[in-house]
Amino acid sequence: MATSNNNASTKVVTGIVRFSYVHVFAPRAMEGSEPKYSVSILVPKEDKETLAKIKRAIDLAKEQGLPKWGGKAPANLRSPVRDGDTERPDDPAYAGHYFLNATCKTKPGVVDRNLQPILDSTEFYSGCYGRASITFYAYSVNGNRGIACGLNNLQKLRDGEPLGGRARAEDEFNDGFGAEAFRDDDEDMSFL
Repeated sequence: MATSNNNASTKVVTGIVRFSYVHVFAPRAMEGSEPKYSVSILVPKEDKETLAKIKRAIDLAKEQGLPKWGGKAPANLRSPVRDGDTERPDDPAYAGHYFLNATCKTKPGVVDRNLQPILDSTEFYSGCYGRASITFYAYSVNGNRGIACGLNNLQKLRDGEPLGGRARAEDEFNDGFGAEAFRDDDEDMSFL
């Protein structure tokens, strides 16, 4: 067995990523399981630096998981990193990205680019861009063995096109037809 580097860590702070399936303001239960906070993190395939950090952290998590797996990594070890081009070919948001799902039991910190807490759930949404602090760890549960991704904290750096088919109200009604453009005495309201 390899010797661990004391300075090595399974924690990664990503480069700029895109967020999807955002559930970071209230926990959500999946298929009868315990409620957790979660987010899908889309890492561009060209971000070699972030991908290298993730690979190193996963390799260390595998090493740390050997005692859980009887001293040997299983051949069918599950990886948290998935290829968006092959696993989500019909979703253009996942094209050209690897993705991983990060979860935690306690509410993650969510901050803006100035490190101020984001308290409004409409400000951090599926489709925005930012960075994530995540930690990889080994698991062995009910015959399933692999590496999982824990969610620590999130930082929003910029807005993006909302994912999931729902537009923001600010965008839908930003056509100059506000309250000042509408006056009851100027319009025939007989149809009401």
